[in-house]
Amino acid sequence: MLERWTRAVLRFRVAVLVCWLAVLGVGAYASTQLPALLSNSFTVPGTDSARAQTLLDRGFGERTDGTFTVVFRVPRPSDKAARARLERRLARAALTVPTGRAGRLRQGPGILYGDVTTRLDLQHAKRYTTAVRRAVGPGALVTGQPAIQHDLDPILAQDLRRGEAIALPIALIVLIAVFGLSLAVAIPFLFAACTITATLAAVYAVARLFPVVAYVTNLVELIGLGLAIDYSLLIVYRFREELARDDSTDEAIVRTMDTAGRAVVFSGLAVAIGLAVLLFIPVPFIRSMGVGGVLVPLASIAAALTLQPALLSLFGHRVGRRRPRAVDVERGFWARLSRSIMRRPVAYLALGTVVLLALAAPALFLRLTPGSLSGIPRFPEAMRGYALLRDRVGAGTVMPTEIVVDGARPARAAISRLADELFHDPEVLIVASGTRDPYVDRSGRYARVIVAGRHEYGAAETQRMVRRIRAKLIPAARFPAGVRVYAGGAPAQGVDFLARSYGAFPWLVLAVLVLTYLVLLRAFRSVLLPLKAVLLNLLSVAAALGMLVLVFQWGHGLGQIEGWVPIVLFATLFGISMDYEVFMVTRIRESWDHVHDNTRAVAHGLERTGRIVTAAALIMVAAFSGFVAGRVDGLQQLGLGLALAILLDATIIRAVLVPSLMAVLGRWNWWLPMRKQ
Repeated sequence: MLERWTRAVLRFRVAVLVCWLAVLGVGAYASTQLPALLSNSFTVPGTDSARAQTLLDRGFGERTDGTFTVVFRVPRPSDKAARARLERRLARAALTVPTGRAGRLRQGPGILYGDVTTRLDLQHAKRYTTAVRRAVGPGALVTGQPAIQHDLDPILAQDLRRGEAIALPIALIVLIAVFGLSLAVAIPFLFAACTITATLAAVYAVARLFPVVAYVTNLVELIGLGLAIDYSLLIVYRFREELARDDSTDEAIVRTMDTAGRAVVFSGLAVAIGLAVLLFIPVPFIRSMGVGGVLVPLASIAAALTLQPALLSLFGHRVGRRRPRAVDVERGFWARLSRSIMRRPVAYLALGTVVLLALAAPALFLRLTPGSLSGIPRFPEAMRGYALLRDRVGAGTVMPTEIVVDGARPARAAISRLADELFHDPEVLIVASGTRDPYVDRSGRYARVIVAGRHEYGAAETQRMVRRIRAKLIPAARFPAGVRVYAGGAPAQGVDFLARSYGAFPWLVLAVLVLTYLVLLRAFRSVLLPLKAVLLNLLSVAAALGMLVLVFQWGHGLGQIEGWVPIVLFATLFGISMDYEVFMVTRIRESWDHVHDNTRAVAHGLERTGRIVTAAALIMVAAFSGFVAGRVDGLQQLGLGLALAILLDATIIRAVLVPSLMAVLGRWNWWLPMRKQ
């Protein structure tokens, strides 16, 4: 079937190239429009924080994630004339935002600050940041969730360019090392450009309908770069071998797609399956990252089946030829390594396992945060405003917890008791409540208590405060029957985000393990080899998490890892690791079927795949290193975890543990119970 498909593509190669050229143009345009549609919202539908947000919108006409905070430096905060002038500037700023309302100015040492509340969600509110800043005039700093997101967008774009500036030269060096100075080097880059822009065009369409996280552009471009170049590398490498056997370009392309092309399609589906599991996490933030992640390998598969044959046909013999070299199982580097390991398999197995377990041990001390403002660069205006509020008043004043009461009239005494208990909580810095606007709506049905903590919204102390409010303080206030009370705001959203994400995470792990095992069972025709692959992948993920704890939680003193990182790291690594596993073990299986000698089969398979798998892994590590070069902690953590895990996968796991385990298992590697006839 793949042979007939390839011949059809070659018959219409010009039309295929024109279509992909159009996709390239559309995707390039969509990538410039995409940032305006993106935002990092931790809203979790169906939770107490989401219910609180609904009541705030219904009763007070505002959303916590659409609130700007304006900070004024003043020499005498008690000066009434100065306060009146600043209140007029705040009111003028509120007029620039649809549904905007100016709040009251509050006082701190050397500052006055107030809110511009809106009914807009984060994605739409951030677009008015510039207008608010222009309206308040000089001498003011505009912060709050919308302003922070607005200022983060160009940082992400700059970090992406910086990451590409690192990844692309390294990929070029690796490709030249594999292909030499040949036009073959250009094909993977053309392939990557088309697949990335196609993915961004699809993400743009999705983002117009559903919330999509701001990190998705970096995720698509850097992971897409690694996958696309890897896949194209494997196909071009095989095409050069086929050209050496036959002068017919089209026939060489057909044979290439029937072998390497088939492997790339299978690998792409494996990566897509791993990332698709993110779609089942009931949290929009992670689901939207899953959408971007799934679209990357699917676009790569589509390009591999259409664009790649057309490009090979266009370049033809100019990619150069590579004479197939005989595999010397005695002298080849990978073969010698394999035979050395298989002479002392238990020692190698023990040493490799101990190293990985030692690296994984710090993961036992993993601490998670839903997000951290401390992980964002300090120079944007929004962060300077946040820093001023943090230093003069408290870190929790920018994104406070809001306790919303539905049924305020019969609950006035309970609200007073709650406010009093909150005032005595050691983590609470400010408690604001009352019997009039802005604490009670016009109908008198809804009331709220605003609670600012001493630490920022994602800190462990703040998380514990939210849990105390829900589990202890609200019940202790003895609200009347029928009155609904919910804790909302960014801190409560963060707690709900972690609870909902990791409540589903064990099922994610189970699903990925089962799917991985079943796919590899089919590919390897073995019961034990897929089990071995699953266990080693788990070990590499654990080692990557352990190194993240060492570098970021302990080394950088952050204290916590962003909560979405381990989930996305796990799903991505299982898919990508399966690529290398399939590519290597299928070649070992081919040799086993031919010689039925376990030692020779492993040596032959490693010698055939070791060089190209290493090249592919280096390109992937280079792409992931682009995340590390950025300035946002969450993406740095994801990038370092992916890069280190792939490095471990291509060295300790594929080069040491796989052959040593296969030596220990011997003929049991290929055991598969026969079906009864």
